Amino acid sequence: MNIGNVVSTLVVALALVGCGGGGGGFSPEPVVPLAPTPPEPPGEIFQLETTLSIGQSTELVLYVPENQTSNISWRQTAGAELEFYASNSKVIGFSPNVAGSYTLEVAYTVDGSTTNTLSHTFNVDDAQNQLTVRLGHAVLEGNTVSLVSYATNDGGMTAIDKSSWRWNQTEGPAVAFSEISTDGEVAVFFDAPSVAQDTVLKFSLSGDISGQSYTDDIAILVENSNVEVVDSDVPFNSRIADVFLYNANSPAGQQLIECVYSNNTEYDVCTFGQSPLIAQITTTPTVDDIMDRVIVSHQWMGDQFKKFLENYDTNDDFKNLMRATTAIVISYDIRPSFYNPTTGAIYLDPSDLWETPAQRDTMNQAPDYRAGFGAELQFEMPWRYVQDNDYAYYYFPLRYRMARSLRDAEYSFASLLYHELAHANDYFPSTNWLTYSSSRTVYDAVLEVYYANEILSDYLQDNYPLDALYASGGQNELTKLAQVRFREPSLVTQQQIGYTMTDVADMFKTEGAPQFYSYSSTREDLAILFDGFMMFARYGVSRDVGVSDQQYSDFVWGQRDRMGESWIKPRLSFVATRVLPEFTEASTVIQNLASPIALQDNKTWRNSVVIDGLAELTAKTKVKASVLRDPRLVPQDGVHWHKSREIRGVKRSND
Repeated sequence: MNIGNVVSTLVVALALVGCGGGGGGFSPEPVVPLAPTPPEPPGEIFQLETTLSIGQSTELVLYVPENQTSNISWRQTAGAELEFYASNSKVIGFSPNVAGSYTLEVAYTVDGSTTNTLSHTFNVDDAQNQLTVRLGHAVLEGNTVSLVSYATNDGGMTAIDKSSWRWNQTEGPAVAFSEISTDGEVAVFFDAPSVAQDTVLKFSLSGDISGQSYTDDIAILVENSNVEVVDSDVPFNSRIADVFLYNANSPAGQQLIECVYSNNTEYDVCTFGQSPLIAQITTTPTVDDIMDRVIVSHQWMGDQFKKFLENYDTNDDFKNLMRATTAIVISYDIRPSFYNPTTGAIYLDPSDLWETPAQRDTMNQAPDYRAGFGAELQFEMPWRYVQDNDYAYYYFPLRYRMARSLRDAEYSFASLLYHELAHANDYFPSTNWLTYSSSRTVYDAVLEVYYANEILSDYLQDNYPLDALYASGGQNELTKLAQVRFREPSLVTQQQIGYTMTDVADMFKTEGAPQFYSYSSTREDLAILFDGFMMFARYGVSRDVGVSDQQYSDFVWGQRDRMGESWIKPRLSFVATRVLPEFTEASTVIQNLASPIALQDNKTWRNSVVIDGLAELTAKTKVKASVLRDPRLVPQDGVHWHKSREIRGVKRSND
């Protein structure tokens, strides 16, 4: 018999036995089919650079364009410690300072159900990087983006020549830079384009340094948002950042964000029951009570704010003043700071809170949109805070990438808080805090006092008017000039263009305002009076104001502690005793204010900070000025890091 037939017959027989076709004793185990291997959750990590040098900025991007991701958490598992501050974002950026191998992993949830973890390893060689761009990050479509370039050896007093530097977009939907030309620019700014899904934008900067050519690339991940931005009468009609509660377990809940900082926020919706004033929760708030009402874009911002309250609010001024707010929002895209009465919240630029260059990298560096207002005018009215014949605080130039302490920014941040919180207590004074029902909307409460002229600054105007014609629609010349300089530059007239520095100084000398910005609105008038007084009373910090040309090179008149003028003191007393009634010594401090001191107009504005013949500097101050202060620091003149917000149906000039 053919052996093949024998084998075939045997196989068939065995098969019949296995199917139960015979009676015998052979009974094999049943075959259990293997379960199919589930597909790997979607997602990848990518990094632009294939080689990386010491000090070079880079970013890791979690790319999952087809799916929704949540619960993102980055952590480093190998290599020298990296400093990064967006661990819950799809993109983290950092600059390794040590050569070697690095590994990071990210855990995330896909479509609300499946969890996944990815790991990524990269190497840093021992070469020193020379040119880099910071900071790669994720951004919602329509939100603002800033990219800032740095040269490693740009640490001298004279900046290196950057005229050869060129920016180019190399991938993704085209963006429109805010600069007419980016050639030679250190930073560029743009709004992220609209996208249907997560989309990567890539940019390249090339330039020469000391005769050598260098290039660096950077990635920005633009995220699609299912929240529509409506160009209508809402508190936020342009894209704002994703933010979160600093305390994840805060009883305020997500509702607070929806009420005060979301593109879903609407007027006349949120009640005091949903977003109460802090005073309605407790009239003696602790730091923890305040932090339950803090909303941030980055955890470090809340950490630093808490640190400030714990270490620098020794008189409880800021905690007490915050009772008139519903929330404190600190986000990288807030620039400049502002208060919005329709939400009851203050919105803070984090520029006073950073301590490390890496923290500063996370902030948008776009300039104040009003920087060029009133450029046709022949004058400027600079101001500054001073102490011991010196500037009270200094600016840390970006290019040096210097670290600082929170103490270095204490006076700057304190003055900002006094100002913005004066606005909050203007609309919501202590006499009204406990009168609002939980069913009443914040917006309706604001409209009621607005139309009744019962805002605290209205009473100031009624009793001690800065501009006697303001309420009737007429305005004095300084009010009109302030509208051009701070609000509506298109209103400028030939008469205003013709005013000389001396003309303006003569107008201002006998007026009741501590500084020019007071004339931008009655609300600012009150806040300027309050913040300057509190800085003097609590810190011994004085305020200078002057009249100069727009370059500050020609200076014609100025005063220190102008609030000591006899006709300004009553206005000051009216404000200080009402905005912070707990400060019971305010009246005595005001009564004892000395007359203003004239600045010496034969000096430049900057040099006039030293008034010859004033009390000699203490030995401590001399040491601080001559030894301890880094010569790279720049004396910082006053800037208006706040902007007014419109109330629906109310003209801008009164907000």
